Amino acid sequence: MGLALLVLIWLITLVSTYFFVAKTWWLPVGAAQAAHWIDGQFALTYIVMGIVFLAAQLGLGYIVWRYRETPSSPPVKYSHGNTTLEVVWTLLTAVLFIGLNLMGSTVWASQRFAPAEAGAVQVEVTGMQFAWYFRYPGADGTYAKTTPKLMDPSAGGEAAVGLDPNDPSAKDDVVTGTMYLPVNREVDLSLRAVDVIHSFFVPSLRFKQDAVPGLNIHLHFKPTAIGEYEIACAELCGLGHYKMHGMVHVVSQEDFDKWLAAREAEKQ
Repeated sequence: MGLALLVLIWLITLVSTYFFVAKTWWLPVGAAQAAHWIDGQFALTYIVMGIVFLAAQLGLGYIVWRYRETPSSPPVKYSHGNTTLEVVWTLLTAVLFIGLNLMGSTVWASQRFAPAEAGAVQVEVTGMQFAWYFRYPGADGTYAKTTPKLMDPSAGGEAAVGLDPNDPSAKDDVVTGTMYLPVNREVDLSLRAVDVIHSFFVPSLRFKQDAVPGLNIHLHFKPTAIGEYEIACAELCGLGHYKMHGMVHVVSQEDFDKWLAAREAEKQ
């Protein structure tokens, strides 16, 4: 029985490891400037934890076989453990996790606490059950006032975010259900939620950020590849959570300008 368990444990371990090494299920191709650093941190974490996983599981299989019960086995003895070993592996685990966290925090913090580049495209993202809305401030570069009293999610568009039509800045604000971004240009994102906590997640752009009611959360990134990328809500937000998704269209600067001009013309 001990040999059978050893083979089973090692087989499960090695097969599981194969799927990670072969990248059978892996991240989509990165389409943002920070993707290289994030993917590097992701890979490093998997390599380090993979070594720990292999060592632990292979060792477990060996111990199951080595100390299997046999007719000549000595009586079982109670062991309280080894305090020194427990302290050592606890410290090593702490160093490992804290070290990986510190290594990855630089890129994470740079997208949230450092200011966006001058001339960045401003986009406000509003999450509500169960849709995403995107607002562009227009030529004046100023977001108009919004108020909860004017919000009507069923109407969509400007009414969904509660845009105040009496605010002069509202004349060129563009509200849409699909995000358009120019390639190779910084995007200054302003994220908010209306009702419950949502999570704005775009795997290809390598960012996920919670949208919290009452908070205006900023982050910035730079898309580097033209294409269409799916948006998901990564926070369970109600019965319609599964259908709360959208699309990011990363296009050339020329196509972005045409799209924005067309949306502004529709307001005339």
